[in-house]
Amino acid sequence: MADLTLQKTYGALRRHEISPTYYLTGAADVLKDELVAAITDAALDPADRDFNYDVRSAGDLNGETLHALIETPPMLAERRVVVVRGIDQWRKNAKVWEVLHRYLENPSPTTVLILTQSGDQKPSTALSARTTHVAIGELKPAQIRRWLIRRAERVSLHLEADAADHLIAAVGGELSYLASEVEKLAAAVPDDRAVSAADIATFVGVRRGETMHDWVDTVLARDAGRAISVLDVVLARAGVTGVQMLMSLGTALVGTRLARAMLDDGTPPTQVERAVYRGIQAARLPRLRRWGLEASNWTKAAGHWTARELDSALAAAYDADRQLKSTTISDDGGIVKNLLLRLAAREAA
Repeated sequence: MADLTLQKTYGALRRHEISPTYYLTGAADVLKDELVAAITDAALDPADRDFNYDVRSAGDLNGETLHALIETPPMLAERRVVVVRGIDQWRKNAKVWEVLHRYLENPSPTTVLILTQSGDQKPSTALSARTTHVAIGELKPAQIRRWLIRRAERVSLHLEADAADHLIAAVGGELSYLASEVEKLAAAVPDDRAVSAADIATFVGVRRGETMHDWVDTVLARDAGRAISVLDVVLARAGVTGVQMLMSLGTALVGTRLARAMLDDGTPPTQVERAVYRGIQAARLPRLRRWGLEASNWTKAAGHWTARELDSALAAAYDADRQLKSTTISDDGGIVKNLLLRLAAREAA
């Protein structure tokens, strides 16, 4: 039927344009859940949901049960909504696919069918052709910030600008983690005041200057003592690994090396910053802050390094990454700390 972006799908819902079938794919499960809720809100009056809203896992359905589910007419309502989650659980040649494709040839005008698929699976061409397919990709850093502020507002939580930035820096750009922290903050912070960066430090447990991004910034600034101090704090957090830290550092070192090369060619810093920004935009690099901020930071950091020093730092980071992925002798902290000492030794030399 049609391929729509997330933005265009919300626009159509605001115009009360509701498709009989939706096929949601992509890695951002939180955004899928929000879209399912928006489609349901547009299609069903809250008073009609008890008998006209069904959510099922695909793994619990076979051909017969799917047929009964999607062919059931609404009860005392204009429409009913059926959500089938994780259709990638069905085996390729399962009979349930025959039932689904037969239904999609002539979907019921009184049923809104929403199919969701896991993010690591390639979208089905056949389903995309017969449904309103919404491919939900990862958000850009600026979009994550806007999403976070809107998510907080839905639970009557007002985030100050620096609080939103610090929460993203502290938790990362994973939407499910951010949503969880928003729920915690909503329960902890009184409704009559805004959430500050100090509140984030108190309730999330990550102080300003002690995030993964802060650690990368201290390395780029060649502040070895501070980098080692922040390393111990960041690496002690649940879910943080040395490999993750080196991935973030490696990305920043490559960006700084690009800036250094352009500066060495005589390109003015303002033009270098714009070029680095375009490079980030083209590559859509993960785990970054706002792209303009990163481009500015990397361009400034290039002033602390020569091209040869950056090449050596990248080689050392690569060696450390290989050690982290292959050794069982030293811990993550020891390997990353050794890398920082190697970089400091080169600076002293």
